Amino acid sequence: MLRDALDRPLTDGFIVHGTDVETRWESDVPAVTPIDRFFVRNHTRPPVVDAGLWRLLLTGDGLYQDTTLSLADLRDLSPVTEELALECTGNGRHYFDRQQGTPRPGTQWETGAIGVARWTGVPLARVLRRVGLRPDAVSVMAVGLDDPYVEDGVDHGRVRRPLPIQKALDDVLVCWEMNGEPLPPDHGFPVRLVVPGWVGIASIKWLGELRVTRRPEPSPWNTRWYRMHGEGWHGEEAVLGRMPVKSLVDTLEPVPAGRPVVLRGRAWSGEAAIAGVELSTDGGASWRAARLVGQNRASCWTAWEAEVVFDRAGEHCLVTRAVDTDGRTQPDVSPDNDQGYLFSAPIRQSLTVAGCAD
Repeated sequence: MLRDALDRPLTDGFIVHGTDVETRWESDVPAVTPIDRFFVRNHTRPPVVDAGLWRLLLTGDGLYQDTTLSLADLRDLSPVTEELALECTGNGRHYFDRQQGTPRPGTQWETGAIGVARWTGVPLARVLRRVGLRPDAVSVMAVGLDDPYVEDGVDHGRVRRPLPIQKALDDVLVCWEMNGEPLPPDHGFPVRLVVPGWVGIASIKWLGELRVTRRPEPSPWNTRWYRMHGEGWHGEEAVLGRMPVKSLVDTLEPVPAGRPVVLRGRAWSGEAAIAGVELSTDGGASWRAARLVGQNRASCWTAWEAEVVFDRAGEHCLVTRAVDTDGRTQPDVSPDNDQGYLFSAPIRQSLTVAGCAD
């Protein structure tokens, strides 16, 4: 068994990117991703925190007074459990090069920097109102407890990122369980944010502080990084929040020619459910509608399936495209940007079709 620099056990279900790992999509991803197959993206080492001594500090002029809450205090605020996707902002970065010929720096995620878990915690809105939220608060800065992030000798401080108050009061969770178990160290023990439908960096791990302010407060994680840079990006268009709509074929094991086969996959979108999925088996020359299967909720993924008969043996190029309930679709070409964020164009996948022996 392999172990990376953080002494994390790995399995064949992962692609290793240094100290980050992504789920191998072709290994039949379950509807709810097991913890030991959930992707990991950390800027620094997970901190060692005693859950009994941990406290959440709530500060800022957007509150009537500073407050600290223990894990027991949070548990007293009527916990909820939600099945939600969490996706790295750079998921699919590899395809800027592979499909669009514009390689971008950073972890070369393919498609597996996403997972769906059952998160247990309390709505952030409930926490803020419990401690006394001023009506003119506009921003909530979530700050982690991990070591300060140092790049090229520059100390950028602890990982932190602001949320607009509208999102903070909508559906954000302060979580301490993942799939019914305490959060593992790599996933934010003892407490983290989960920000449904938004870029993964917004879901700050190892949560230690929430600074609530009456003016927007920037951080390097929404100005220097995790913001669109490059030609054509400026102002609010460059701000990264909501994730785009995406879709994929689940498994790509060889299938026979001349016989009906059922292809299956998933589609998902930030802050919306899926309205429809189309499948092409000829590289996008023609399309057929797929059937949505099972649950279909916002900020989660939904399964789809389509029955297909391949008329010839050989390699076939599969492509899927989805539309969400807000009318957003996958673009033919993903908008370019210097850091390779938010790749959302249909991904071309190869399927081997074998000759049918009668």
